[in-house]
Amino acid sequence: MRSTTIIFAAALAATTFTAPARAAGDTIRTDTGFVSGTTIDAQRSFQGIPFAAPPTGENRWRDPQPAKPWQGVLKADKPGPRCETDEDCLYLNVTAPPKAANRPVLVWIHGGSFTSGAGSDYGVDQLVRNGSVVVTINYRLGAFGYFGFPGLDGSGAFGLRDQQAALGWVRRNIRQFGGNPHNVTLFGASAGGLSACAQLTSPKTRGLFHRAIIQSGPCQFGVPAGENNVQHTWVKREDVERAGAQASGCADIACLRRLTVEQVKALTPQFSSPAYGTEALPENPITALREGRFHRIPVLAGTARDEFSVFAAMFYPPLDAAGYEQALVEGFGGALAKRILVAYPPRGGDERVPLSAALSAMTSACPTAELRAQTHAFGYEFAEPEPPMIFPGMPDFPYGAYHGSELPFLLRYAGVELAGKQQKLSEEMVRAWTRFARTGHPGWSRQDVRLFATEQVAPVDHRCDLWAG
Repeated sequence: MRSTTIIFAAALAATTFTAPARAAGDTIRTDTGFVSGTTIDAQRSFQGIPFAAPPTGENRWRDPQPAKPWQGVLKADKPGPRCETDEDCLYLNVTAPPKAANRPVLVWIHGGSFTSGAGSDYGVDQLVRNGSVVVTINYRLGAFGYFGFPGLDGSGAFGLRDQQAALGWVRRNIRQFGGNPHNVTLFGASAGGLSACAQLTSPKTRGLFHRAIIQSGPCQFGVPAGENNVQHTWVKREDVERAGAQASGCADIACLRRLTVEQVKALTPQFSSPAYGTEALPENPITALREGRFHRIPVLAGTARDEFSVFAAMFYPPLDAAGYEQALVEGFGGALAKRILVAYPPRGGDERVPLSAALSAMTSACPTAELRAQTHAFGYEFAEPEPPMIFPGMPDFPYGAYHGSELPFLLRYAGVELAGKQQKLSEEMVRAWTRFARTGHPGWSRQDVRLFATEQVAPVDHRCDLWAG
């Protein structure tokens, strides 16, 4: 069970080239060639810029290689292919205010359980209107990004290396788009938040970003896995390599690179967890944080109040009191299940509601509180009681501020249009995020957890004492 597993539908766009042109207007020179963008609603947009060579052929399951320089002008007016469907997918998008110079830079890492999504799924106009240059990136997903094999350098962490390569591209090129390469904020939600958290602990990213925003993706995220066990995101490189040797049917790396795209995709259910013990991620981020090995930069970290409600509705049938207790025993073991029942007692209706509250605390709210304590981060909780639903086809359930529900308040996402008080809340959140990107301070003290909602809501005790031991 991981964060969100929705695969978003979007058309693939081919990269095309135009005849040579002079660098003027919406044409900008990068370190690999000229790119021409478009201007929409007074914002300059450059989409589908390659930040690395296609990870195909001999480059499959290698660290990202430098993009090949091109002649003429690359027409950067459409997103590049998506990593959930195409192997050649290492492209990014830049959106900037008109006549921008030395603006703060926000680099967005999309979520999707490390198996789905693309940077182009997210519209960034609200953040750009508030004065930032925004970059959205693709990175290898599923088995293309997290497969491992004995003797394969970088096993299990190719997607993380792609993110690092994109940050390197930003460092080298973003000034040409009006951004400040010395004021870069890395931010992401769900798997993107986990990625930002992991990059916070990686020596490879030192100096490549200067602030981090971690939304619903603390490094310590984990789901219950039976008696006194928690399944965390990160896996050992050796375990990934052992699994790859068993699952691939190959005896050597040459064989692996001859597998068809469809054969690799078939491996994705087994390979969607980033590995540590690699150059990209030398140690488990949970350990690195607890022992103080991370970049000492400003951090903003938070969750949605009811993170687990969508998963309770997806993965559990309606529960009565006996079914609720059984679910807790299966997830946590008998001793802890009894303590959870005291803290989150049955309510006499669909007992997925208290189950969701308990799991929201265990998986997200309390790990994020630990992360904030370790990094001295600013905190927030998205607590809007009735945000729009971004996942189609969901059954009736009191979702509250569910996992991912803050996204349309910061980015154009899932076709959601906000109005009235929710639009004002969106503007408040966008101002806080851009203020943090500009100054390293969102507008409230580190001792407070800022509650974002259209109405006054009280803080919730997530009972983190239950999970501490």
